Amino acid sequence: MDLRRDVFQAIADPTRRAILLLVATQSMTAGAIASQFDTKRPTVSKHLHILTECELLKKEPNGREIYYHLNPNKMKEIANFIEPFQKLWDDRFNKLESVMKNYQKKG
Repeated sequence: MDLRRDVFQAIADPTRRAILLLVATQSMTAGAIASQFDTKRPTVSKHLHILTECELLKKEPNGREIYYHLNPNKMKEIANFIEPFQKLWDDRFNKLESVMKNYQKKG
């Protein structure tokens, strides 16, 4: 049995989502990421391990430091899953807006 976490288990945690937001614009070291949280560094390291295991983050060695950066291909997997739901809700809100406009005209 494969016990690897998937991307949806990884993003279920708010701290991991915050880490993804942090590294979305620039690569960061574990220490730089940990400094943004009120938790101990080993806790952040565990989150980084999970995000790396799920391939949402990639590690890039640079000298003695390891930089973490976002893996856009895995993020696309999440976006592709969510897209049909987004379209469904967009359609529902557009219908609601149309009904509200008609109601306002009558009133």
